[in-house]
Amino acid sequence: MSIAALTETDDGPRSKRPAILAAAVECFGEAGYEGTKWSAVADRVGIGQTALYHYFESKAHCLLTVMRLGLRNSETAFHAATADAPTALAGLGAAVGAAYALSPQEVQQNRILVANIGLLATPRSSEREEKERLASRDLVVRVERNWVELIERGIADGEFPDRDPVIMARSLLGLITGVWRWYRPDGALDLDDIATFMAGCAARMVAAEEPVTVEEDGR
Repeated sequence: MSIAALTETDDGPRSKRPAILAAAVECFGEAGYEGTKWSAVADRVGIGQTALYHYFESKAHCLLTVMRLGLRNSETAFHAATADAPTALAGLGAAVGAAYALSPQEVQQNRILVANIGLLATPRSSEREEKERLASRDLVVRVERNWVELIERGIADGEFPDRDPVIMARSLLGLITGVWRWYRPDGALDLDDIATFMAGCAARMVAAEEPVTVEEDGR
């Protein structure tokens, strides 16, 4: 697992927190969240189960942290990819490409995020879990807003037809994240090829004019 993708600024050099998160991603990816025993994460890191509670009060707290960091990384990648894009269309292609420029372990993290996104809808009784849930929900809003603003830029510049940018952004995000429901790093499809295909789909979805219907055409 890319430890950098699971590290935060306040993690010291001796902190076990990134390693615990990396082990959790592996375990959740292999057995599913519900099927993973909290003790299995400790075993994979090589620490006692009691030591886990120094960093996370529960398996759910750990999962919510994994999800928040996945969203954080997605937002960071979007900004890095689109910062110098000369046009909105170029930014769209770069943003889609960045969404798939991931290691196999980061793919696993995104699969976990998509599979458990419903967890963000329900308030948590634990203060620490609730803090992670709310932070994740805020990131969901920010990620969506980034895509909305990119589409609005394209509309304003005349690159994209004037259609509802919120609907378009949500449709794009559904297209992009839906890949994690079926893609597997050891499968027959190459992620680079998927990225190229999805970038083309995204461009056609956002930039193409509305198709002519039978009624409109008069035939």
